[in-house]
Amino acid sequence: MKTTDNILIIDLEATCWENRPPRGQESEIIEIGVCIMNAKTGKITRNEGILIKPRFSKVSPFCTELTTLTQNKLDSEGIMLEDAFDILRAEYDSEELTWASYGNYDLNMLQNQARRFYIDYPMGDDHINVKTLFGELHPAVRKSVGMNRALNELGFTLEGTHHRGVDDAKNIARILHWCLNQN
Repeated sequence: MKTTDNILIIDLEATCWENRPPRGQESEIIEIGVCIMNAKTGKITRNEGILIKPRFSKVSPFCTELTTLTQNKLDSEGIMLEDAFDILRAEYDSEELTWASYGNYDLNMLQNQARRFYIDYPMGDDHINVKTLFGELHPAVRKSVGMNRALNELGFTLEGTHHRGVDDAKNIARILHWCLNQN
């Protein structure tokens, strides 16, 4: 990867429950937070949260408390997952760009949901696990920590709403930019 390249940052939110999912329901992507960051400058040129209508689950009160997303909002503003994947390809060049997420959850969830719904996987093979990279580079941490803790370790303030993909993608970009400047 060249240092002048743009990197696509993804942060997913999914249906979740305080305990186990109700019978017949499963965790599904309900928001794809996405931004494009210039690896050299850290400047973010695009940022949005793509809302997804879940097919096999409903947003629980616990999920709403965590993400601020409601079933009504997803019903009225959400799109189908395959349409969201098309947006990633067409508007974010997702199959060509190096992409990053905080941990492997997003990578695994995107792969699993693509298989589950028989949709072509929208991402390229060049993935950066920012959580692992930060743990390797930060002298005081040396282990994997959550995104909020990583921000705190760097003296950064969490911007926006935690557990909203649209905001978390930008916060992850800030951590990644710090990591890329440690060489």
